[in-house]
Amino acid sequence: MSRVIKGGMIVAADRSYPADILIEGETIKAIGKDLAGDEVIDAAGCYVMPGGIDPHTHLEMPFMGTTSADNYESGTKAALSGGTTMVVDFCIPGNGQPLLDAWADWDRRSAGACTDYSYHMCITYWTDKVRADMAEVVKRGVTTFKHFMAYKGALMVNDDEMFASFLRCAELGALPLVHAENGDVVAALQKSLMARGITGPEGHAYSRPPEVEGEAANRAIMLADTAGVPLYIVHTSSIPAHEAIRRARAQGKRVYGEPLIQHLVLNESEYHHKDWDHAARRVMSPPFRDKRNQEDLWNGLRAGSLQVVATDHCAFTTEQKRFGRDDFTKIPNGTGGLEDRMPVLWTRGVNTGRLTMNEFVAVTSTNIARILNLYPKKGAIAVGSDADLVIWDPEATKTIAAATQVSVIDYNVFEGVKLKGLPRTTLSRGEVVYDGGKLHVTPGRGRFVARQPFPADSKALSRWKEVNTVQKVAR
Repeated sequence: MSRVIKGGMIVAADRSYPADILIEGETIKAIGKDLAGDEVIDAAGCYVMPGGIDPHTHLEMPFMGTTSADNYESGTKAALSGGTTMVVDFCIPGNGQPLLDAWADWDRRSAGACTDYSYHMCITYWTDKVRADMAEVVKRGVTTFKHFMAYKGALMVNDDEMFASFLRCAELGALPLVHAENGDVVAALQKSLMARGITGPEGHAYSRPPEVEGEAANRAIMLADTAGVPLYIVHTSSIPAHEAIRRARAQGKRVYGEPLIQHLVLNESEYHHKDWDHAARRVMSPPFRDKRNQEDLWNGLRAGSLQVVATDHCAFTTEQKRFGRDDFTKIPNGTGGLEDRMPVLWTRGVNTGRLTMNEFVAVTSTNIARILNLYPKKGAIAVGSDADLVIWDPEATKTIAAATQVSVIDYNVFEGVKLKGLPRTTLSRGEVVYDGGKLHVTPGRGRFVARQPFPADSKALSRWKEVNTVQKVAR
């Protein structure tokens, strides 16, 4: 069966132009004028854009004594309703768990996915087996490895472990990611605040000031440069972290920065709300910043020093948040956003003139497709690309409300935000999966998307041998 999208304006990362799109099966067959197909989808008055790609989600993630509420079915349904057609989630090995065992755990979780998906593999400890297994992970199609510089005593890795992993990434043509916060300093500040009787959600923000993010970002960039590997810094939220990225890029280093939609729109005043539940629902790491840091992130997207807008969707219910009722360090870290990322960014970015339509497509889809080596299979409107498309109605409006959302949690951090610009229709691999405010999707239709590595760095291999020789001599 073929479908043709007619009457719309194609908006890509590099240009906008009127054209029809012919879809045969799961891919784009032709782009041009007066195309015909078995079924016509009317896009008059709308923009046709590549489906969104969210590179930072945590669906059904075990964390801080509980598990995030949105699973792969509910989370990816929420994504489709907001125009996102692919997510990249994180496989997180437990203490000493082999990487491939963690992968198997996430494969079980992802069985209900409604969108296509991929993984990042997390490095939460370091052994010779981890180093060896990284090659198999890359062979299977996961070419990104995340490192937590925070969550001391749980997920955090030390600098020597991180550096060893960076060297291995360079050998394998993989890309390291970091959660950039100085975990030692955060732990010290948490202890100090609790001792002073500051136990509420505001303590979470006080314990993670912009400086701890900036220091960690600078350190990670230096280690990556020494290892000869590019670097992707997730949830960049502050001026010090952005400045580290901007400076590195100006020096010719390949460093990428990923702000979250929450950090672009919500600020630290949320943690001082008189309602404890309201404040706790918004606890995430890094925390929301003040408006000065917020505006700096917008500037980075506009200037190109920051490349991707994600969500870090890790949704916990109010009941789960109350685990930390008397101790902010026990509030599960995470908020929702998959459903709202693209409409909120359009409303607060494109409609205000902060971003062009083409920049919107770049930061929600095309840039991350290129960074993750998915392009042009994903993130593009081109002949041969997957027909992952969103027909965007710039005049459609709604007000965000938890009562009408797809996500299973009982609140929405964007509650009451008025939107203008919404998906009318979302297609995933040529299938209409969302239309007219309703989902038309079968759980489990999503597919794992394997990615190819980039060329390995021969210099890194030599450097690894040098480091190993030095370590053997020292022993």
